[in-house]
Amino acid sequence: MKRNLIKLAFSAVSAVLLCGSLTAFAVSAAEPYDVYNYDRWGDAIPSQAGYIAERAVSGYDLGIGAMDTPSDIFYAFDDNFYIVDTGNNRIIAVNGEFNEVVRVYDGFKMPDGSETALKKPMGVYISAENQLMYIADNENSRVLVSDLDGNVVNEITKPSSEVYDSKRTFLPQRVIADKAGNVYVVLNNITTGAAMFNSDGEFTGFYGANRVQPTAEIIGDYFSNLFMSEKKRARRVRNVPTGITSFDIDGDFIFTCTSSSTQTTDTVKKLNAAGKNIFAKMELAFGDYTPVYDTSQNKLLAPAIVDIDIAEDGNINCLDLTTGRIFQYDEDCNLLFIAGTKANQVGGFKQAAALESRGDKLYVTDALKDTVTIFAETEFGKIVHEASALHNGGYYEEALEPWLEVLKRDGNYRRAYLGVAAAKLRSGEYKEAMKYAKLADAGGIYNKAFEGYRMEFIKENFELIVLAVIILAIALFVSSRKSKKRRSRGSAGKRKEG
Repeated sequence: MKRNLIKLAFSAVSAVLLCGSLTAFAVSAAEPYDVYNYDRWGDAIPSQAGYIAERAVSGYDLGIGAMDTPSDIFYAFDDNFYIVDTGNNRIIAVNGEFNEVVRVYDGFKMPDGSETALKKPMGVYISAENQLMYIADNENSRVLVSDLDGNVVNEITKPSSEVYDSKRTFLPQRVIADKAGNVYVVLNNITTGAAMFNSDGEFTGFYGANRVQPTAEIIGDYFSNLFMSEKKRARRVRNVPTGITSFDIDGDFIFTCTSSSTQTTDTVKKLNAAGKNIFAKMELAFGDYTPVYDTSQNKLLAPAIVDIDIAEDGNINCLDLTTGRIFQYDEDCNLLFIAGTKANQVGGFKQAAALESRGDKLYVTDALKDTVTIFAETEFGKIVHEASALHNGGYYEEALEPWLEVLKRDGNYRRAYLGVAAAKLRSGEYKEAMKYAKLADAGGIYNKAFEGYRMEFIKENFELIVLAVIILAIALFVSSRKSKKRRSRGSAGKRKEG
């Protein structure tokens, strides 16, 4: 009888695990890649998908002919997407449902009434404050500023300034504008940060330069330079930081990224108005924890974040050129989901170029497939985002139930353990908070929970602790007296013997 009960219990557990496995398989089977996340030890483990590829849209699907190297996409205040169709020298405005073209910008009217055309545009930004379109018109060496009817109101060209090296070309790659109308331009041949212009188009300097990667060679060069002559020092090759590849703006902060696979510092930055990186002192990693080994090139390929998007809910979406993957993080840079890969099927990319978000969907352009792939949020992703939004809003206790639901669906989801630990800490359940913090490897939460648990223990057992201290003090006092008496007797005995 006992053996039959054990068999029955084992069968029930196996059935539950099988159901969970089939659910995970059903989700990942729709994608051309394995869905995974990272545990507290930094190991990749199977996980539930937060997004699945819904469809890929081509220019033919939109009725405008084939796109050619779409390099940027932006979702604007008017509920339209603006796609930079680089090879066709045009900007395509598509409606929010991504099934109808609203307008094709292939020509613009200058203030003097003449017509002008784009030449290999690379980036676009639509300002909600002044309702202007900013275009990084790369091979025309300018940033074109126009209204949404195609009338040019300004043209930003190469600065004439002592700060800007006159020998350098002016090749805009990405562009954004802040609420005050200041314009920031990423130039693909400049490593000193984004070029910054005021609302009138006047050059005001550079913003947000990356730091130099502190390698052993650079550190050695620094110390050797201290003992070199001026002439030798001038002839030495200077170490320069990598340039910014793309950026996005969210309120008063500008987020930047770099696609350099050799850069590990400043891969993603959050800059305030003064250009200070809020992430500088945080130990953060973006992209895969372990570099991907490419057998065709016989080398390790580190992450190269080619584009960044800040969603409406504050989540940070990063697009990795190396692997064709989207890495989504919450406001505190905790990894939420990984989607996409390099593949020919829907959900895979040949050359991921840019990404954008709208509500519960992500949109990624492929510069070689000439398509835009749309990823839709899954049910699991919806629960995680609900819990994350409550947590980031300071509603830790309200986020508890959604986080526990996440753990029911994926027992290895580290972000949920962090959320539960924070909720337990907030509600004063210190012992439980310590347990979940340990599972999440969250030392900060664990230490706070331990302090709370210790104080709680002292309050509950204060009388016993005082009594124990008194007994210990008496015991020490008696022991000390006995020790003195023994020493006195020993001294008296020695004197008698003498």
